[in-house]
Amino acid sequence: MPSALKPLDDVLVVSFEQAVAVPYATRLLADLGARVVKVERPGTGDFARHYDSACGEVSSYFAWTNVGKESLTLDLAHERAGEVVARLVAAADVVLCNLSPGAARRHGLDADALRAGRPDLVVGELSGYGDGGPYGERKAFDALVQSEAGLVELTGDGDVTARAGISVADIAAGVQLQSAVLAALLARARTGQGATLRLSLFEAMAEWMHQPMLYAAGTGRAAPRNGAHHPTIAPYGPFPCGDGAVHLAVQNDPQWRRLCAEVLTRPDLADDPRFGTVADRVRHRAELHAELDFGSWTADALLAALDAADVPAARTRSVTDLPDHPQLVARDRRHGVAVPGGSVMMLRPPVDGWDWTPGAVPALGEHTDHVLRTLGYTAAEVVELRADLVT
Repeated sequence: MPSALKPLDDVLVVSFEQAVAVPYATRLLADLGARVVKVERPGTGDFARHYDSACGEVSSYFAWTNVGKESLTLDLAHERAGEVVARLVAAADVVLCNLSPGAARRHGLDADALRAGRPDLVVGELSGYGDGGPYGERKAFDALVQSEAGLVELTGDGDVTARAGISVADIAAGVQLQSAVLAALLARARTGQGATLRLSLFEAMAEWMHQPMLYAAGTGRAAPRNGAHHPTIAPYGPFPCGDGAVHLAVQNDPQWRRLCAEVLTRPDLADDPRFGTVADRVRHRAELHAELDFGSWTADALLAALDAADVPAARTRSVTDLPDHPQLVARDRRHGVAVPGGSVMMLRPPVDGWDWTPGAVPALGEHTDHVLRTLGYTAAEVVELRADLVT
């Protein structure tokens, strides 16, 4: 049975965040039970709130990355903001920031300044390309980092390149940051010492590009672009059938022989010298695909035959089908979450182990009074801060 106690209960994370990468990291920490206070600009807030209008009054990006957080508005440029920041930092276990390095230093939010008086504090800084180097001051966004790391050049079909369909650089950085924070909290529990964590979007994406980088280094060339088909394994990709497409993943010779004999009823094809090994099949990919005609099959019938023959395969589905995917429905992975102006269906975290009871996606500044009161401000002082346009 899932535990009601979450791993990060009683951990306070204060995040000076915007866009996707750090908000995704703090969303993951909130899923684990952390109390996350998100500091936003008065009036406009995190600019990701307005990327689109798919989720009530906020964007799909914002809804996804801000479940269960508290929103505090604070004008960091105001002369009185420093006292609020000081109280936040004094109460926090973790402080995360993806302001530009210059802005972080101006507001006293760089790791060196924050940990000078709190050596037990865990501080995480995310930048575009890391400090120093020829790209140190360059602006970095997900698609730009995908380009610099070689992912765009690797993705596509033939002469056509493509950006990955999701924000993989942001996701890579968010996952790396969450993992580092968890490790730092574990180390702090053992030693009493906090940590300074620095990472960049570019290096997080470069880590995910290790395999194609090693392939290119070892062969002297990048793997060719083959659309949704695997660059070095065949048949491995989507094949059209009568009512859609089925994605084959034939990774070895036994699977290839079973496909030929039990699904295609063409055992002779397995012995065709053009297709004898994985390398042969890749080399003769166009001829191989010409032999794999599934036009008379329905997707359900083809999948049933492939399952019976123990040949790995899947449906090629639209993302519009994902909310009602039969596996998600059967495993009760869907959950309603309140967003400003409505509610949306989201998916439970993929790791089970404790109860997931998501809080709402916050409206801008929704928790400002509450957070200030928990920091020791009186009701009159909260009114004064608001009157002075600090919050």
